[in-house]
Order: sequence, then C-alpha cells, then structure tokens
Amino acid sequence: MSSAAHQASVLSKRVQSIKESPTLAITAKAGKYKAEGRPIIGLAAGEPDFDTPQHIKDAAKAAIDNGFTKYTPVAGTPGLKKAIVNKFKNENGFDYALNEVIVGVGGKQTIFNLCLAVLNKGDEVIVPAPYWVSYADIALVAEATPVIIECGIEQGFKLLPAQLEAAITPKTKIFMINSPSNPTGAVYSLAELEALGEVLLKHPHVLVATDDMYEHVNLTGNKFYNILNATPALKDRCIVLNGVSKAYSMTGWRIGYAAGPAYIIKAMEILQSQSTSNATSISQVAAQAALEGSQDCITPMVTAFKERHTYVVNRFNTMPGLSCLMAGGAFYAFPDARGAIDNLYKAGKIKAATDMALAEYLLEEFDVAVVPGSAFGAEGYFRISFATSMENLSNALDRIEKALNI
Repeated sequence: MSSAAHQASVLSKRVQSIKESPTLAITAKAGKYKAEGRPIIGLAAGEPDFDTPQHIKDAAKAAIDNGFTKYTPVAGTPGLKKAIVNKFKNENGFDYALNEVIVGVGGKQTIFNLCLAVLNKGDEVIVPAPYWVSYADIALVAEATPVIIECGIEQGFKLLPAQLEAAITPKTKIFMINSPSNPTGAVYSLAELEALGEVLLKHPHVLVATDDMYEHVNLTGNKFYNILNATPALKDRCIVLNGVSKAYSMTGWRIGYAAGPAYIIKAMEILQSQSTSNATSISQVAAQAALEGSQDCITPMVTAFKERHTYVVNRFNTMPGLSCLMAGGAFYAFPDARGAIDNLYKAGKIKAATDMALAEYLLEEFDVAVVPGSAFGAEGYFRISFATSMENLSNALDRIEKALNI
C-alpha cells in the first residue's frame, strides 16, 4: 500500500470530504512569504483592522482579576444570554426566552452545531452562491448534500424566489441565507426577503438559518432586516445566527450566538457539551460588555469601511476586465474578473483561465493576496477584504492594476 493510500485508509471519509478553509490557507501562505521578507499585502483575511474597544477589554481584565476563570454553563453565562435576548428584542424585534439562546465558540461553531444537530445523511442544504466558504463543507461533515444555487453579478448576487422554489425537494432540510453577505456584501431588502419567505411558507419541512454576522457593518445606513422580520411566521423553524466578531472587532475572542426553537437549541447544547463545553469565560464577559455598552464604538469603524469601500469599488471599475458592484454591508469587494482572466490567459500570463490561476499570479508576481471566487462557489471572481488601511489598499490596487494592464 502506498503512503497516500495508507493515510487515506486511516483518515475518516468525513474529513476527506472537506478541504481546508481557502481563506485561512491563502492567509497562511501570504504570511509565510511575508516572514521571508517579501512585501506582501494581504487582502484575504476577513477581520476588522481595528482594536477591540477599550471598555470591552477592561471588562475582560476585570473578569480575570475577579477570578472569573472557571467553567460556565455550556450554553453561556446567564448575564450574556440575557444581553443576547435584549439585543434581539431591542434591535431586531424578536422575543426569545433564555432557553432559546446559545453561546458558541465563534459563529462557526454555532453553524457547525446546528448542522450536526438537525442533518442526517441524504438531507439537502440549500446554499446560494457566492457563499461563505464553510457552509458547504459543514453540511458535508454532517453527511448532508449542499445544493448550490448560482446567483451571479447579473442578479446582484441575490437568490431569486423562483430559484429557491426550484431547489426545494422533499429532502431539503435547511435553507442558508447570509445578509449582509460574505463574500459579496450583498444585502437583501425587506421586499426581497418577503418574496423568499412566501416560498418557504409553502414548504413547512424546511428549516431556515439566517447568518447575520455582518448586521452592524452597514455601508448604506438603510435599516437592517432579516428574513424573520419579513416573515414572522417562520419563527418556529428559523435559527438566527450572529456574534460579536465583526461589529466589535473581536474575531479572536471567539464568541458567536444563536437563537431559535428551544428543542433545536437544546440539541446544539448537548453537542457542545461533548465538544468544547462552554465558550471562554472571560470572552463571555467581554461579549456581554460589548452588547450592553455604548454602541458608539461601531461608528468610526463603519465610517472608515464606507470610505474604503467607495475607493476600492471605483478603482476596480476602471481596471481592464473587472466589474464590481457597490456593497450594502460587510467589508468585502467581489469583482467579476472573468474578462481579466480571459485577457491574461490569452496573453500567456496565467497558466489556466481560472480565478485560482489569477490569485496565484497576483500573489507570486505582484505580492498581493486575494481569495479566488471559486472558494465561495463562484468561479471567475475574487474577493478582497478592505478591512485594512487606505495606504495598504492604495498600494495593493496599484499592483493589481499593473498586473491587469498587459
């Protein structure tokens, strides 16, 4: 038996069905090059470049000094769960009891636990593309089948009701929706959500998972809505997923949370009790301070993102072979690069007419790290994060422009 065959026989089919997160892999490769002395500008990682606000850090320091370093209830501290309940009530108009809320080790764990709690082999998960990289792979870990629906730039990267209707089968178990979207920044309007909700009302066997992690990274100032605002009748089968990572620049603190029907939340808690147990006690205190404290700390961050967003999109739209939409939220630009890829391939600059070849060309030849769109289920695009300084963005876009001007 060859070494590769031996390794394949040892590893589970489950882990072999998935891949490493492409964003983390590209960030790691860029970091390696940077450590070797190359002038890499990384635009791959999706995390704010701002520090965690001081009052949140102070709450965490006080928790350490007060000895709040022991286990907490698996589903979260009572204080943080109350803060989450109040957040949903005051900001979103949703009424949840404490046993309908769970705190996880980042938003990713809450999605992971949800999928493992409700999915069986053969179940289907509807995922509109472009999608956050982990949705499809998490479904695969749960032995379900991701059903990817292409929603390209021509339709504003948003799922149409007819597409949703056509994708639903008796095997459909979850419909995933992410607004504002990672990677596109697309935001659904209330009317668009109502139209999707009308379809879902006809199919009571379908659970709805709405990932609102970028709720507060609002680039337009328009009121935020999720699908439960649009169609309240879905509440008994809707799971609302959120967290503190993006709004409060707390990615490394690893706190996500979810709210939904008590029996699903309880199943997620049972899973968590056998994996991580509680999220870090100190991080939970920090998250409570974030939710309960002044929300003014979000404003300067979003103001900076708006400025960068306008700059990036305008510049991309002047570059040969790129087309980029203005986003409604989040801190990403997702240009259509199919024209640029075709130009570069015909000129012999890249080995294949793919977004992966484009990303490799930009990293290897021009020291800029971007994420190929195929990582998000959208071949021919790429994603950059503008959660970095204007100086970095200016330099990076100069390099990309040079790379495309052939």
